[in-house]
Amino acid sequence: MTETQIYSEVDLEQIDYEIFDQLPHTSGGRLSSFELYYPKVSRNPEIRKVYSLIKKIAKSNASVMIQGETGTGKELIAGAIQAQSLRANKPFVTVNCAALHEHLLESELFGHEKGAFTGAIATHIGKFEQADGGTLFLDEIGDMHPSTQAKILRVLQQQSFSRVGGNKTIQVDVRIIAATNKDLWMEIENGGFRADLYYRLNVVSIHLPPLRERREDIALLAEYFRRKFAREVKKNVGSFTDETLRLLCNHSWPGNIRELRNIVERAVLIVGEGDSITAKDLAMRGQDYFAAGGRNRRRADRGEVGLPTLNLEVLEKQAIVSALEQTGWVQKDAADLLGISPRALNYKISQHVITHAGWRKHSMKSA
Repeated sequence: MTETQIYSEVDLEQIDYEIFDQLPHTSGGRLSSFELYYPKVSRNPEIRKVYSLIKKIAKSNASVMIQGETGTGKELIAGAIQAQSLRANKPFVTVNCAALHEHLLESELFGHEKGAFTGAIATHIGKFEQADGGTLFLDEIGDMHPSTQAKILRVLQQQSFSRVGGNKTIQVDVRIIAATNKDLWMEIENGGFRADLYYRLNVVSIHLPPLRERREDIALLAEYFRRKFAREVKKNVGSFTDETLRLLCNHSWPGNIRELRNIVERAVLIVGEGDSITAKDLAMRGQDYFAAGGRNRRRADRGEVGLPTLNLEVLEKQAIVSALEQTGWVQKDAADLLGISPRALNYKISQHVITHAGWRKHSMKSA
């Protein structure tokens, strides 16, 4: 899909940014007003379906499995379920199952008694106890060790457990929401995930589409993050230029919403007081920048110039020379600007017989 095709589908003139001013100032929970009311302004049908499903299942105690790529907002969805549930005023506890070793994760989840192992100098209350009456969010559950999976299954079945190194049975009332960026069916076939636990957790299944499949919402999310971070740092930041929005909407977003959030936060921090966010303020790698339709970041303000020729060989040489001139004939920087490797650039320089006095001077000194 070309830049023009993508951008024409995202009609930026039709986006009603006034919705931000119409939302309540607080959501009454851990989510911001925008995050809680986002489905009302989202233009993506899949996201609207997700929030419609949340409304139907939030007040139940059913376990929920959220699947999606890294950065798609799985914890946000878990928080939205909690916020609309009957447990909204109870604890919402999160655990990243991929961040801890097997034995540390067990201690984190179930707690441990004093003296249970070396370094256990005091009794530790685990996440299940902390979440009693509320919701426990198990993020990246696909990375959990099979032995820990078996213990989680036992808790789900019996609603009770014992701390590590202890004999006392502890009863809990906890709703489980799990999330993963893995294909759990494949993990089950490979023996990495228990099928019985999968069925126990997957009472309600939610799939979050990646940001590249919801381009119609990119500008809306970017504007939300712009306002959020500008307010946090108490800085007057202008809106995005049309070129900037075009780049944002055309980028492939491998890091999804988390990547968009980080890029906008950095732009807000580095842009001048009262200035609009331009393409040069985006922390995109050269390859991503040009793939999204970006042009020379260092060019002076001037009118667009038409192509002097359609001969690809001539255009390629002109692009290489232009990149080298703008980077002081530093090949590594020029390669980054062109979105290719230094090795590939060096080959093309030889192919097009491009030379520079500085290179010859350097070669003579080296000789």
